[in-house]
Formats: sequence, C-alpha cells, structure tokens
Amino acid sequence: MKRLVLVLLLVAAAPFARAADSPDVIAVKAVLAAYKAGLEKLDVANAAKLFAADSQVFESGGTEGTFADYLAHHIGPELAEFKEFSFRDYKIEVRLEPPLALATETYIYKIVFKEGDRVIEKRGVATSVLKKNAGEWKIVQTHTSSRNLPKKN
Repeated sequence: MKRLVLVLLLVAAAPFARAADSPDVIAVKAVLAAYKAGLEKLDVANAAKLFAADSQVFESGGTEGTFADYLAHHIGPELAEFKEFSFRDYKIEVRLEPPLALATETYIYKIVFKEGDRVIEKRGVATSVLKKNAGEWKIVQTHTSSRNLPKKN
C-alpha cells in the first residue's frame, strides 16, 4: 500500500518536475541564443544561416517578409544606427512538437542610439517556430512585439 501511495504521489507531481532539457531543446535554445548574441553585437549578417530560406518575420503588427528581406530592409539598417542593443531578464521556454519546436522568449531590451541621447527600453516577447530538417533546427517563423515599461513614480 505504501508503494502504491508513493507511485501515485510521484505521478501527481510529475507535471511540476523540471526534467533536464533534451538535446533538441538545447539545440533550439542555441539557435535562438545565437540570434540574440548577433543582435547584441549589432551584427546579424551571419544570422541568415539560423533561418529557413522561406522564413517569415513579423514584428509589432508588421509583416517583414523572409529573414533576408528583414535583414536588408529593416533590422540591418536599424542596427547600423544603434550604439547598444542589450537584453535583461531574459527567459526562454521551448516546447517540442516534432518536427517543430515552439519557443517563447521574454525580456526587457535596451537600445541606445549612436546619435543624440535617445534610449529606448521596453518589455518584449518573441514567439518562434523552428523546424528540424536534416538534423538541423532553423527558424521558420518568428514574431516579436513590445510594450512600454510601467512608469516609475
């Protein structure tokens, strides 16, 4: 009877237990970390290898096209205007739905412009769909949005 109770307790607690990340979850996190690192270095030219050729990028209510389009017409020119792009309070969750992975990143980002004293600091969220093809995870769709931080009193 004691053994049955112990098994029932372990089964009931299972959803709350945090298992070690699987190799696929680790790989997905590495892809997203590499993209984040490129943003922080203000250079995402090499990030194209992280995205599928037919990827779709959405940002704050806009359709940006493929990552190549986004790099050429939006994020590339934008990063050239930045002195700093940094993240804090970064958290990531990954759910595997083979052959896809669904990821949610939350963070606070800070942008410091090269010219003037303009600084932007906002709370952001990114949701991404990655697909494993030939053993390699690629971002096939990503959507980011942000909102102002609460005003300090």
